[in-house]
Amino acid sequence: MTATAQSRPGRIASGLFVVLMLALTGVCVWLGTWQLHRLAEKEALIAAVAARLDAAPVAVPAREQWSTLDLDALNFQPVTLTGSFQPDQTVTVFTSLSTPRGPASGPGYWVVTPFVLQAGGTVFVNRGFVPEQYQEAALGDVEGAGVTVTITGLLRPGEKPGWLVPEPDTSNRIEWVRDPERLARMVDPALAPFAPFYVDKAAGEPGTLPQGGETVVEFPNNHLGYAITWFGFAIIAPVMLGFWLWAQRRRK
Repeated sequence: MTATAQSRPGRIASGLFVVLMLALTGVCVWLGTWQLHRLAEKEALIAAVAARLDAAPVAVPAREQWSTLDLDALNFQPVTLTGSFQPDQTVTVFTSLSTPRGPASGPGYWVVTPFVLQAGGTVFVNRGFVPEQYQEAALGDVEGAGVTVTITGLLRPGEKPGWLVPEPDTSNRIEWVRDPERLARMVDPALAPFAPFYVDKAAGEPGTLPQGGETVVEFPNNHLGYAITWFGFAIIAPVMLGFWLWAQRRRK
């Protein structure tokens, strides 16, 4: 076997390593650029939501519009609703409030009550938070039943349950996510149609329960850090390749 034949597998392996490192560099550049695009999108979203939160409330979308709504574009939109609560159909949604605006916090429940719109259809309204020891009291509170009122709040897309989310506790009227589809299965079907969104009610008098106005407006924005990391890898990969090629030549 000749020396040329013996070195052929080595040359093939070296060529594959060079291609791999160049491909890795290209992938890292692409990922860094993609993260910069995501950064721009996230910053635009944060600015749009901030402007939306400061805007005057608009009328909640009518039921005729529900099937075609762009819920992402309406997320955190202040809205007004006119109609009546159905407190005997209240569902409590387990949560843990860690950064409250009011005095109540810790493990507890969102008090979610169907609100029948004067113009037709039902919207689930998150009236606020109660500590866990008040869960039964929240279900038994029927004050204001059938009384026509106008309320304000923030429109929110439904929370989609993950595969680890358990089924609702129907006997105790406890849910785990604010998902209008799941909530609708817990209440009187005569209240249909149900909106594909829910509304977080604005804060009421300080110290009252349920404790409203607890909407968390937060958008994690780590895209710049991710972009720097990927671009860093894109620099390291060719530097490592250069050192390797230099070492290969030194051996010859």
